[in-house]
Amino acid sequence: MKDKKILQKIFLTSFFISAFTFGGGYVIVPLMKKKFSDELKWIDEPEMLDLIAIAQSAPGPIAVNASILVGYKVAKFWGTVASVLGTVLPPLITISIISFFYIMFKENTYAQLLLKGLQIGAAAVIADAVFSICSSSVKTSPVFSIIMILLAFIASFVLKINVIWIIPIAGLVGFLYDVAKKKISEKANLS
Repeated sequence: MKDKKILQKIFLTSFFISAFTFGGGYVIVPLMKKKFSDELKWIDEPEMLDLIAIAQSAPGPIAVNASILVGYKVAKFWGTVASVLGTVLPPLITISIISFFYIMFKENTYAQLLLKGLQIGAAAVIADAVFSICSSSVKTSPVFSIIMILLAFIASFVLKINVIWIIPIAGLVGFLYDVAKKKISEKANLS
């Protein structure tokens, strides 16, 4: 019975987050972190940040990737099903309704203004997510994290290097940094 309640909670939480979030996966993911990690305490923060990093690095929609990982972490296969359905259904329903009334939305000035306002709100939520994720990352290894953030920013915005190269290289550098850190720690413990 407890499993059924957890699955219902996963579905309803994912559905609610997805239904009232505009701006795509970059907006949904931090809200999932706040709900599943900060409020429900189902996933601890460092692990949630790892799941978010994997979701952003994997091909496909970020929101769906994150819901797959979070659902699986909380309740294995059926948690994944509940989380994905909860994440996918609201946009599917919304897009179906909008497509039915497309001409009215396209020509309506108020609908256009509403969408502009939603874009501004989405940008604010994305900025908050970036700050939250970066500040959590910087707490664990401040110098390394700040250097990686700056290098990724410079590579993307200044040097115009495609993100397809930045993500795997950053992942490899992070992996090598972690391996080196563990080896140094092991040598220190042996001494």
